Amino acid sequence: MAGIIGKKIGMTSIFDANGVNMACTIIEAGPCVVTQLKISDVDGYNSVQIGFQDKKLKKSNKSEIGHLKKSKSNPKKIYKEFPIFNMKKTDADGNVSNSEFKVGDVFTVDQVFNEGEFVDVSGKSKGKGFQGVVKRHGFRGVGDATHGQHNRMRAPGSIGAASYPARVFKGMRMAGRMGGERVTCQNLKIMKILADKNIILLKGAIPGPKNSYVEITN
Repeated sequence: MAGIIGKKIGMTSIFDANGVNMACTIIEAGPCVVTQLKISDVDGYNSVQIGFQDKKLKKSNKSEIGHLKKSKSNPKKIYKEFPIFNMKKTDADGNVSNSEFKVGDVFTVDQVFNEGEFVDVSGKSKGKGFQGVVKRHGFRGVGDATHGQHNRMRAPGSIGAASYPARVFKGMRMAGRMGGERVTCQNLKIMKILADKNIILLKGAIPGPKNSYVEITN
């Protein structure tokens, strides 16, 4: 398993090998730095903590600065943990080999993924606020009046019985807060990797607005 932190830039479209126009999401992925290695003997589990995007020193507290001394890196805007995995390293002769992470290692997207791979992307979806049943659950609304609605075409209608069971069942689809939740899109194809610009193009859409942070794993 491998992973990296990225920032959603926006969307574009490219042509694949068959000349088909494909909608793609542009993500600035990395470079990331290994800030901590967690091991089961000390922490109770194994994982790699990585950081992405520098932030101003004055916006960091002493505990964060002390935490980063071992990795000799600047404070980061976001930190994530991933299960231990290997990254590709290229030696002076151009040979590629798998190597385990060490604290302070800096890696880029082309050291983790290859074009044509399928990855999962996790992020926080756009918040929609308090919404009714038509937008939140896809009720048909106008033109499909059902029992209990009468002349209120975007209302939910009847939600429960009378004297029995005399309550509303849990899970009833009603109006409420929508969006702003962690969402994972699976099996998105890597269409292109621009290593010199730390850019990765994924087929389709991913959760979150522009400039939001996402995790890419395989």
